[in-house]
Amino acid sequence: MTDSTWTTKRISLGERWRDWPRWVGRAALGWAAAQGVFALTCALSGGDESRMTLWLSWYVTAVSATAAGAVMAALRNPERPVVRKLLWAACGLSALSAFSLLMDVVGLLFGQGVDNTARAVLHALGLMGVVLLAATARAHPSAGCPRCGVPHAERSTAGATAGTVAGPAPTAAPRRVHAFAWAGTLAFVPYAWMKTTWVTGGTFAGVTSDDMLAAARRNGASGLWLTLESWGVDGTALLAALGVFLLFGLIRPWGQVFPRWTLLLAGRRVPRWLPLVPALIGVGTLLPYGCHRRRLRLPRHGRSPVPTGR
Repeated sequence: MTDSTWTTKRISLGERWRDWPRWVGRAALGWAAAQGVFALTCALSGGDESRMTLWLSWYVTAVSATAAGAVMAALRNPERPVVRKLLWAACGLSALSAFSLLMDVVGLLFGQGVDNTARAVLHALGLMGVVLLAATARAHPSAGCPRCGVPHAERSTAGATAGTVAGPAPTAAPRRVHAFAWAGTLAFVPYAWMKTTWVTGGTFAGVTSDDMLAAARRNGASGLWLTLESWGVDGTALLAALGVFLLFGLIRPWGQVFPRWTLLLAGRRVPRWLPLVPALIGVGTLLPYGCHRRRLRLPRHGRSPVPTGR
């Protein structure tokens, strides 16, 4: 195969990706069908002893049917406002099925595995549905720009060639948004204090670091997790620090264009999915936990404060 053939293939794939508003609806329909088949298979198999898996499977089956109907309506009548409302409603239902995906990711990152493979797959499919359904709701299959529905020539920026759209210059978010970001950062402080107290050998709320380490061993923590704990490093505290980093990336200019310290990526625009995917995973897990905070109580008699999900 010649170099010119490879070049042509790469260009065509890039153009197809940039033209996502025109094919994302069909992709969402394929996702709904695949997820529905998998969820229905899990629901009818009956081989899992966990009722949570059974309930989740039936719920995801219903969500898949609802999403498929909404997507088919969007493909037939994309201009009707009610169709987009149905898509956003299906997007919200799919987000609920992604609950605890963050816990699955944490378990895989630290070598602990997942509590249940079928549930982990359903959680991942739920997040995929959120992305595809939201993209389908935002696509504009009109004569203008497929992303916004407006011809490019009508919204050309100063200094840009007529018929093109120039990306906005990276700017910081308004002060009110900064206040929310700082509030989110301060919300991590009590959790970080608690975890730091435990990993440094202290006692928090009557629970010692030895109690936490023993509970981690009983819950099947991986060797990597236990090693980090013995070094005074808590894995969830590291993820909290990463969350703060991503939070400020959403409000600072370096969250829109890679800064100089990123070396090879410096000057390039940050893909939207890079900060948004971790944010969606975090919100999909932490928001339901916050709504049901009564289940997350401090350990007593050596019990772990982290629910196993079983």
